[in-house]
Amino acid sequence: MMLRMKRGLAVGVLIALGAFGAPIDRAWRAEARQSTGTGRQAGRGEASEGGDWPTYNRDLAGTRYSPLTQINTKNVSTLTQVWSYRLRPEPGKSVPAIDKPASSFEIFQEVTPIVVNGVMYLPSGNRVVALEADTGKEIWRYELPEGLASFRGVAYWPGDAPSTALGAGKLPARIFFTSLRKLIALRADTGALDRTFGDGGELDLEIPYSGVPVLYRNVLLMGSNFFGPGERHVGPHLTTSRGEKGDVHAYDARTGRKAWDFHTIPLPGEAGNNTWLNDSWKNRTGNNVWSFTLTVDEERGIVYMPVSGPGMNYYGGDRPGDNLFSNSTIALDALTGKLKWYFQNIRHEIWDYNLPPAPGLIDIRKDGRTIPALAQVGKSGFMFILNRENGAPIHGVDERPQAKADVPGEWYPATQPIPTKPGPLARVSMTRNDLVTAEDTTPAHAEACRVLWDKVQFRNDGPYTPWNYRPNGGPPSLAFPGMTGGVNWGGTATDPELGYIFVNSKDEPSSGWIAPNPRYNEKTKDTEFPYVHQSGGTLSAEARDGDGRSLGNLPCFRPPWASLMAVNAATGEFAWRVPLGVNDNMPEGKKNVGSPGYGGPIVTAGGLVFIGATRDKQFRAFDSRTGKELWSARFDYNATAIPITYMGKNGKQYVAVVAATNGQGNNESLHVFALDAR
Repeated sequence: MMLRMKRGLAVGVLIALGAFGAPIDRAWRAEARQSTGTGRQAGRGEASEGGDWPTYNRDLAGTRYSPLTQINTKNVSTLTQVWSYRLRPEPGKSVPAIDKPASSFEIFQEVTPIVVNGVMYLPSGNRVVALEADTGKEIWRYELPEGLASFRGVAYWPGDAPSTALGAGKLPARIFFTSLRKLIALRADTGALDRTFGDGGELDLEIPYSGVPVLYRNVLLMGSNFFGPGERHVGPHLTTSRGEKGDVHAYDARTGRKAWDFHTIPLPGEAGNNTWLNDSWKNRTGNNVWSFTLTVDEERGIVYMPVSGPGMNYYGGDRPGDNLFSNSTIALDALTGKLKWYFQNIRHEIWDYNLPPAPGLIDIRKDGRTIPALAQVGKSGFMFILNRENGAPIHGVDERPQAKADVPGEWYPATQPIPTKPGPLARVSMTRNDLVTAEDTTPAHAEACRVLWDKVQFRNDGPYTPWNYRPNGGPPSLAFPGMTGGVNWGGTATDPELGYIFVNSKDEPSSGWIAPNPRYNEKTKDTEFPYVHQSGGTLSAEARDGDGRSLGNLPCFRPPWASLMAVNAATGEFAWRVPLGVNDNMPEGKKNVGSPGYGGPIVTAGGLVFIGATRDKQFRAFDSRTGKELWSARFDYNATAIPITYMGKNGKQYVAVVAATNGQGNNESLHVFALDAR
């Protein structure tokens, strides 16, 4: 049965006869099976219990929840750094991929280590290392002959009995990571290349991936990028419709053989192909899954993937339709790749919101039953809490009319789905009444912002404001959030005991128009697009204090400009919401306005949320029940990575995070903390 799409929520489920998109008019109707109501946090398998941090998100469910309590709200103020590990090579050693990187912001900055049986594994530029988790002493290292090791993390596989073709005996534990356009396997005990995997220990990937593979029952689950670690960061879908496919693949962790693939832009006969009118699916790039890692419901055998947007990102006149599976959460059978259901967060995407993080799983106790749920966040600033068995919204979704603009040939959907609860995680609209006041910043800054607003007359229609066409003379459109969010790749952490979902967001708008591309002509039509996005300037102005001293350019919209919040999953209401970070340039008494950055939180049974994700070079701990800041440490670099916590062999709990963004001194490092022993 072909997928049938009608106006309403873009949700589909799979039934025995095939793919079926259930038409919905503000109410959910589904043929999917009902919740089993186990009440157990799915994904927290036996291997992830205890003191280790064995995967990028600690467990396959993506909770980033640790049951450790040694460090808690009563003693976290005594945390002190006990060791660190320098991520760059030894002084004097030249590594071209680091000295002259293809992408300077993707070397170490987003690395999250893992800890298994007291051993820490992490990528470090052109090498992967194993360290004693208690001390940081190096156990082994593997150096690449070219390129970089993953700038995000590695995956641990415990080993397995091989197939008959590989002979008798057990395959050893492996460390998997990506480099360039390859997947590489190392022996976890020695760091040597495991030549029993793939072609001599390496596997050439059909589509490169810069994230961390996920292992489920000997299946390697992979996302997709258009570049690998050590290659230049490219996004062909930003400027053209043609290019590399964004399909996802899975491989046998024992041999490297391909297990399955899934077409994120559906082919004829596949569910969702009819959402690409005029055969616009052909030769289309985009819709890749660039999430830093993926999440899996181990009990149900489902992998959840966030699909990004199609090319060209800002203009969709050549791709009329909703364009599945762009900006969709898709649920696939982890062993076969078969589609189970999907939920499209944004129809016909033109804002570069390209859904970044994989959802976090949580079980909700509501109305006397347990609902297996997930929380999907993204740059758009919304959180969709869905039943993870069938994609049904748990707290409701409203269909809001989509504003239209005057761009030639553009196709605008009638409505966009907006969650009823929770409310927006970031600013999603802007009027003159939302401009800063003298009490927020300074009188001179507030006046400069009013002058700017009145001069430019930005267009904002609320969520999903479309781009104006510049030749027609209209003002620039102002999109809140902008192309970096909202919520970016940092995603969520979930506490299964407290029932809270933790997430950080930022308010950074994008402005501009769509305009003719001067580089487009008959000769360049295969690499250029007829229309491009042009910037409309920033919604910011210089601020000065009472003595006339410049405080730099500050946003013209009211703070906070970055926030950390907790959502009660059962009610959809905010439990608390606080500014995240400070701006030291602000006048005294006004510094706590939030500092927009990248990264995400973790949470512990000790009642703590740990997070960096700011531009103020601080790493913080908050009370998970109240949002009160309890501790912070300052680095020479910003911490734009997910932290971890683990129990050492010596019985001490540690907290670790990489700080490697926008600093000086070539001293990017992993910092490790424990309670002060005095």
